Amino acid sequence: MCTRYISPATADIERHWHVGARTPWRGAEVFPNYPGPFIRAARDSVDPPRELVIGQWSLIPWFAKERKLRYPTCNARAEELSEKASYKLPWARGQRCIIPALAFFEPNWETGRHEPWIFRRSDGAPWGLAGLWNLWTDKASGEMVESYTLLTLNADTHPLMRRMHRPDPQRPPEMQDKRSVVPIERQDTDAWLFGTLEQARSLVRLAPPGTFSAQPAAGQGAQSVLP
Repeated sequence: MCTRYISPATADIERHWHVGARTPWRGAEVFPNYPGPFIRAARDSVDPPRELVIGQWSLIPWFAKERKLRYPTCNARAEELSEKASYKLPWARGQRCIIPALAFFEPNWETGRHEPWIFRRSDGAPWGLAGLWNLWTDKASGEMVESYTLLTLNADTHPLMRRMHRPDPQRPPEMQDKRSVVPIERQDTDAWLFGTLEQARSLVRLAPPGTFSAQPAAGQGAQSVLP
């Protein structure tokens, strides 16, 4: 599960993903239930442009009675998108998004304690992480809230990502269900945002180990790790 990442500022997002509409965002560390930017297919256009939206990182499903949920929805297991009540409708409707990130953090427990690691791309580009979005309306107030979730995939066989997260001593190494984010390469952005479900499914895969530049975070915060 990923619960912390660093988002680029609006200008960098627009430059990298060619997003036309300007949405104010200064760039910051993002945590669940707090605002963050995501890119999706523009909702009010017959053409396929992309738009940048600021929403809550923790998807609010259509059936939620209130904005604050009692269960986490910042991550969605990619293997269960067609089954889980919170995600199956956005997945079926093609409400896919790209979550821009300069870096993300995961816990490493190889020393026997929680040690945060920071993950950048080895080529210096920002990550485009796969996600789903939803628009929820508060029936009491009429407020409309944009929200999103980050997709994760089983990484038990990945040489790098299987080293993250606290191991379960009750499970064998090949059944730990370690999780990884799902990067979408820039050339696959339109296929993810506008493609069919079959095209989208083909993009839900683990990134090769060489894609990552990973190291212990050693207390690095947003100001010290930004390039």
